[in-house]
Amino acid sequence: MDTLYLIKPGELELKTGNLREFESRLRKDIERRLEGRARVDIRPGRFFLRVPEGLEERAERVLSRVPGIVGYARALTCGKTMPEIGELALRVAREGREAGHSTFKVEARRADKGFPLDSYGLARELGGLILENVPGLSVDVKKPEFTVFVEVRERAYVHGAIRKGQKGLPSGSAGKGLLLLSGGIDSPVAGYLMAKRGLSLEAVYFNAYPYTSREAWEKVRDLAGIVARYAGNLVLHTLSFTDIQMEIKRGAPVECSTLFLRAAMVRAAHLLAAEIGANSLVTGESLGQVASQTAENIRFSQARTDLPIFRPLIGVDKEDTMRMAREIGSYEISILPYEDCCVLFSPEHPILRSRPDREGPIYESLGLDRLIEEAVRTRETLPVPFSV
Repeated sequence: MDTLYLIKPGELELKTGNLREFESRLRKDIERRLEGRARVDIRPGRFFLRVPEGLEERAERVLSRVPGIVGYARALTCGKTMPEIGELALRVAREGREAGHSTFKVEARRADKGFPLDSYGLARELGGLILENVPGLSVDVKKPEFTVFVEVRERAYVHGAIRKGQKGLPSGSAGKGLLLLSGGIDSPVAGYLMAKRGLSLEAVYFNAYPYTSREAWEKVRDLAGIVARYAGNLVLHTLSFTDIQMEIKRGAPVECSTLFLRAAMVRAAHLLAAEIGANSLVTGESLGQVASQTAENIRFSQARTDLPIFRPLIGVDKEDTMRMAREIGSYEISILPYEDCCVLFSPEHPILRSRPDREGPIYESLGLDRLIEEAVRTRETLPVPFSV
């Protein structure tokens, strides 16, 4: 027997002009992550997911991670008669009482205006029925320990607690972004946040072998896997940046080395984005967090692309970013002690206030374009499937 889940979609409900496209993306994303073993039906303001018995644990992990869902609940369904609805409401109430709760309320929604009771009347009748038949319960409409939810549509649906989803927009509804993924704390969180805004993602990592270890790359691969839990399947592109870093080390003022490396990365990401059809870049930059992230230095590096660069952490405190990293499961991987190429060649006193008219000609004189193009051309790619 199938298990039924009632799903509350997120802000896609506001997309009245192209609602069907957003709904279709969310439906396909859910079904794809469940490997075609489940079916999603769409009703106004609600999705209904039916999964075979035994698939509930996987389904609930998927529903907790897929962008575009405000909340979901395992639901019971019946015909639109009071005896049937009352029987299911009592079942949910008894489960709440068995869980140790003593206060409840009923929230009813009558989408079918032909049903004889309005929402308030339905809630009142069911509340009275529960009080009469479930000893030890009392009503608390302000702070109940649990709630019995009832919706009357083409059928009646009854359920208990609503579990939180990721909110946001369905994957791919905002196009594809290219995430500049390092081994740090910030960039995986940035990818996660932009996935919630509807971007499907691919990721690029800049390798400096043999100055960076195999473990450093494996760390980034594992972080890509964390991002894929939310963004869906992605591809990790690894670019060899060793020659570019050595050229910068040889020809650039030492205080400019990190700035110029960052600019080269943005240029490489720009070229790669054109090849994979990405409409934007995504970084974990936070204003003033490190020397390359001053307003002046961000201006310098972003001049190497005309694509929008999304920086969802630009005004976020580091403690808040760490909290989000723990919530999505990336933090413990990010703090593993394997350094990436940005750290290895960091100057002791990096430039803080670059100027395009002063540092720009020095950067251009290095002639890095050929090396950058070669790094993009010879990149390694690894498909990173979503996991549950």
